[in-house]
Amino acid sequence: MISNNLTQAFFLIVLVVLGIFLFACLFRAIKGPEVADRLIATNMMGTIVLVMISILSLLLNEGFLMDVAIVYALLSFLSVILITKLYMGAHAEKKANVDVDARLEEGIKELKRRESHDHNL
Repeated sequence: MISNNLTQAFFLIVLVVLGIFLFACLFRAIKGPEVADRLIATNMMGTIVLVMISILSLLLNEGFLMDVAIVYALLSFLSVILITKLYMGAHAEKKANVDVDARLEEGIKELKRRESHDHNL
């Protein structure tokens, strides 16, 4: 436990401010508008929670909370990597479908052009 009351008050204020930032990031993660915004907000939420756990460990003088913070940091890092890979896979699949659709439309236009050319002869 931190002995200085001023230091305790400072850390409690920091925890409240971080809580407000956490809700702002949660709003951005839900609202978007882009997937990249959601991914960055999720990563930021993980970082904020990590800092909050570390401050609580300091305030409560509980060393095991630092172990929890380390495990949480690893899980947060891995979850962001997993979400990024899932997004990249979905994006690549969507791009492949768009390419196929574009080639199909070009083929249809070419057939119509040839058909109109044959009618003119």
